Amino acid sequence: MQHRLADARVKFRHLQCFLAVAQFGSVQQAAESLSITQPAVSKTIAELESVLGVRLFERGRHGAVPTREGHLFMPHASACVSALRQGVELLARGEGAVAATLDVGVLPTVATDVLSAALRRFAGQWPRVSVRLLTAANAELLERLKSGAISVAIGRLADPERMVGLSFELLYNEPLTVVVRAGHPLEQGGGLPAQLAQFPLVLPPFGTLIRQAADSLLAAWGAQPLSVFVEMLSVSVGRSLALENDAVWFVPAGAVEYDLRQGALVRLPMPPAGSEEPVGLILRTDTQPSPAGRALIDAVKRAALEREARNAADAAAADSRREGPTAPKRPRGRKR
Repeated sequence: MQHRLADARVKFRHLQCFLAVAQFGSVQQAAESLSITQPAVSKTIAELESVLGVRLFERGRHGAVPTREGHLFMPHASACVSALRQGVELLARGEGAVAATLDVGVLPTVATDVLSAALRRFAGQWPRVSVRLLTAANAELLERLKSGAISVAIGRLADPERMVGLSFELLYNEPLTVVVRAGHPLEQGGGLPAQLAQFPLVLPPFGTLIRQAADSLLAAWGAQPLSVFVEMLSVSVGRSLALENDAVWFVPAGAVEYDLRQGALVRLPMPPAGSEEPVGLILRTDTQPSPAGRALIDAVKRAALEREARNAADAAAADSRREGPTAPKRPRGRKR
């Protein structure tokens, strides 16, 4: 009887606050993510601890750290929130039904044309489901996925310890490229890599997987150690710096495909450095996608296949242009 009473007193808001605090390790950040006040979060957590009869967090200088009981409760709380979202999504397909929201995490530098094509296809199938996109660094996407804040992530394969409880399905391998505006003094490759330091450099943030690829590329290039550069993941700001500030931008190729096709940006010639990083769909292994989530996953897969086919065709066309037209051979005949 006591357990049934406790179950009845646990509300959705309790689970939301609990998972948010566990995800961020901070009551303040959890409150900001939920758009409520910090005292409201603290009160809700205290209510939940009272209902369950256990302490869920240890609070101190390092924030809010889940206790043993908190860790035990976490997957069940996450499963409840996920199940409720799936139920709402199921009701959202019919005309006149309630609207639902699908929370998806994505890297800022993931190829925009893949996501655009996938969302266009998904909207035609599930018109009553809104997609709420969270853009963040890969490490944050993985943590939010584990906490249940998002249902699927489009990100990069991380170290094994970060992938515990998660599955990864490859979509494509994303090469890192170095781009400048058309007409840039370095466009033809003269003076590289010695003259890199004469221009603003835009690099991925330290500690990210693509920063490791950038460092490997610079080492293979034989560039001198860099002392001044800008670190960011924002595609829009990086593009602005490249076009307007003569910046040399180290960026995943998919993020600049449109500008490369339009001729606004050009690639710098660079050595091969094994700079490709796998991009894929990341899911939790202890839950199954909802029907709407599965539809979005299928749309992303199809868009990725179309992207790969388009890139292969572009590469073949570029090779053909480099080779140039070949003159037809004249048939051999007897000399007269």
